[in-house]
Amino acid sequence: MSNRPEPLVTFTGVSLGYGDFTVLRDLDLEVLPGQVVAMMGGSGSGKTTLLRAVTGQLLAQAGSITVFGQDIASLHGEALRETRQRMGVLFQSGALFTDLDVFENVAFPLREHTCISEQQILERVLDKLQAVGLRHAAHLRISEISGGMARRVALARAIVLEPELILYDEPFAGLDPISLGITAQLIRNMTDQLGCATILITHDVTESFAIADHVYLIGQGKLLAHGSPAELSAAQDEYLQQFLQGRPDGPIGFHYPLTPAFERWFAARRGAA
Repeated sequence: MSNRPEPLVTFTGVSLGYGDFTVLRDLDLEVLPGQVVAMMGGSGSGKTTLLRAVTGQLLAQAGSITVFGQDIASLHGEALRETRQRMGVLFQSGALFTDLDVFENVAFPLREHTCISEQQILERVLDKLQAVGLRHAAHLRISEISGGMARRVALARAIVLEPELILYDEPFAGLDPISLGITAQLIRNMTDQLGCATILITHDVTESFAIADHVYLIGQGKLLAHGSPAELSAAQDEYLQQFLQGRPDGPIGFHYPLTPAFERWFAARRGAA
């Protein structure tokens, strides 16, 4: 018998989009417990669309998305809320409450979703702040800490409920080199300590390749390549190498694609002119 764990997230023949515009087609992917999986692609390639699909905010146009063994499209109301509670999400902005201090920001999910005592909240929050190196910043207001520290507070909040799946939306954006390296290592360490699965939505090649177990590269409306960082680095695909090396010339297009929505808008504007 195989000891391979069951995937926490599976996409089977999935197409995603908005209205009559399809962003991504025919996606097959999976995320296993204990893995850091990077979803990479250029700006506008559909990375955040993938995240919205995993959390059930966006339903697939075609195919099926399974999360924790359940078809996410079949979940509604309380069942969907319970499924989302098993996830932690770190938004690009951090989405911290500026009127709360560091401690209360991290404590917020515990107060919202559990009935544990104040002593247990104190211990759990300080433990998670210790994990991100900010135990002694618990009393500070958000306005009193740096952007890199704020990202770590958001990470502590994302893991305080000890989720089975953590999703990071561009966690390295806007960080200085030291904060970037710290954040990347924290993501790897948290995944290992919690035994959770991690999905990393990013276009940062260097830091992602240093911590990821598996990488999916999307672009041109589809899944272009996937494999370990070593496998992708060795691949000869032209799009892949343009993306990994940051070359300005290659198959990655500059222009946003033509869509039916634009054509309707343009026809209406031209008709009104």
